Amino acid sequence: MATEPFDVIIVGSGAAGGTAAYVLTSLGARVCLLEAGRYYEPGRETPMFQRHGEAPLADAGTPDKPFGFYDGTVDGGWILPEEPYTTAPGTEFRWFRARMLGGRTNHWGRVALRYANHDFKAYSLDGLGADWPFTYEEFAPWYDRAERMVGVFGTNEHLPDIPDSPPGCLQPPPVPRSYERLVIAGGRRLGRPVVASHEAVITQPLNGRSACFYASPCLRGCAIRANFQSPTVMLPPARASGRLTTITHAQVYEVDLAPDGSARGVHYVDRLTHQHHYLAGRAVMLGASAMESVRILFNSRSARFPGGIGAESGLLGRGILSTPGSNVWGRFPQMEGLPPFNDDGVVSLPHIYIPWWLLPEQRAGRLPFARGYHIELYGGRTEPSAYTFDQFNVVSPLSYGKRLKEEARRYYGSFVRFSQRGEMVMRDSNRVVIDPQMKDAWGIPGLCFDVRWSGQELRQTAHAQRSMAEFIEAAGGQLVSPLPSDPAQAITAPGRMIHEVGGARAGADPRKSVTDSYGRVWGVPNLYVIDGAAFPSSANKNPTLTIIAFAWRASEHLRKYLRNELHHA
Repeated sequence: MATEPFDVIIVGSGAAGGTAAYVLTSLGARVCLLEAGRYYEPGRETPMFQRHGEAPLADAGTPDKPFGFYDGTVDGGWILPEEPYTTAPGTEFRWFRARMLGGRTNHWGRVALRYANHDFKAYSLDGLGADWPFTYEEFAPWYDRAERMVGVFGTNEHLPDIPDSPPGCLQPPPVPRSYERLVIAGGRRLGRPVVASHEAVITQPLNGRSACFYASPCLRGCAIRANFQSPTVMLPPARASGRLTTITHAQVYEVDLAPDGSARGVHYVDRLTHQHHYLAGRAVMLGASAMESVRILFNSRSARFPGGIGAESGLLGRGILSTPGSNVWGRFPQMEGLPPFNDDGVVSLPHIYIPWWLLPEQRAGRLPFARGYHIELYGGRTEPSAYTFDQFNVVSPLSYGKRLKEEARRYYGSFVRFSQRGEMVMRDSNRVVIDPQMKDAWGIPGLCFDVRWSGQELRQTAHAQRSMAEFIEAAGGQLVSPLPSDPAQAITAPGRMIHEVGGARAGADPRKSVTDSYGRVWGVPNLYVIDGAAFPSSANKNPTLTIIAFAWRASEHLRKYLRNELHHA
């Protein structure tokens, strides 16, 4: 291992770590990127043109590949035998990990929505949770940088829940598919907005990347670099700078502090050889994914920080946030019995979505829950897989043989899934701690989750279920099955949406937060938390774009800090 200290050690290579590597190397810093998983080359390993029928089990999910054989997560999932975690009695939490270069950017649904000012300042509006330590206006320049680099298609709609982007940030969206046009018409009948989705997929060439030509599902990864993945967008220019060193299979478990309290390196174990290593650096950035970064802070114990770095306020590990989600399936007779036609579009990703439309009513206190949701739509004539017949069986469960084939041709493409994606209210009681009885395969203490939905999320889900059913009816569809009377039967388990954030929240007061507004841990001037762990709230929007923007802002701040440090040395 290198003995000369790097300028910056970055832990994790996904949305946060990949962004920090790109920004810092472009600013002249010498960076070492540590990734717990294996090396991954999307251009070589992505099976873009293979069919579901060529995959084992017709691409059905398995415990080691929960999203199917072709999913971009080549090494990961909710259950990793070598990396167990526990949950408090009576609770369920699903923790998805992607042990590969680029982390979960290889898998994510690529919905890329900006948070609005009311998302950053929700506590000031309703007294629940915590505010972010800055406003949307202060943060917006880094959204601009992120959108231009990532490549996001979408439109400006001038709606209160969707901040507009400046010219040059968004690329043109693809046209709506046939079933999406039905939903747009249904939205008009209801007086509710249905607009172009914002997706991290380019429709025009960008920085040497090819525009999407609708080849295969985006969750497989993208060999032509049309969709956003850290290994295809952020890491190549960082590598080309000559200032990036990447070490894979490096499981970081502790940040090392100097006698003055500053970070001076990290300890990690090689996951293949089980050998322990030490790496020195002038600064450390944790972007290992929210819960993993919190675990590293907890396990970084010393006389100065007996409960772990950042634990002095008592808030480390508290305020874990997830995304309330539920689904409602609609069957659309207008789409039945049609001749074969190509309606793929950006495969497996929605071209449109339904943003939260009741913000004024919510702010006026006319709704029984405090935070909103948006609705994503999935359907159309996507490539058949092992799951395709599940839909037909709902209509005619006893079909087989010739009749099953006839029904498959009739119903193919006529089912649409409406999916709630909501905001969870932050509560300190939702927490993660170190489980003293459990260690992973490398001897590192693991986590125990205690995360529960409250009445806020359950009432929100009940409302979302009814709203999605109303959309189906207004669009001319039929509910596939009745709505459950108890929203607890509809809402997904915490963590299931793979949007977990929080645990090391940013704030303006060290007594009420773990980091400052740049993700810098209070009392450790050169240790930054740059991933979703720093989020004080989660909004109803998918967090990845905000993680990228937050990491970018933190990286620029760190570079200024390092320059000042050299100036005063």
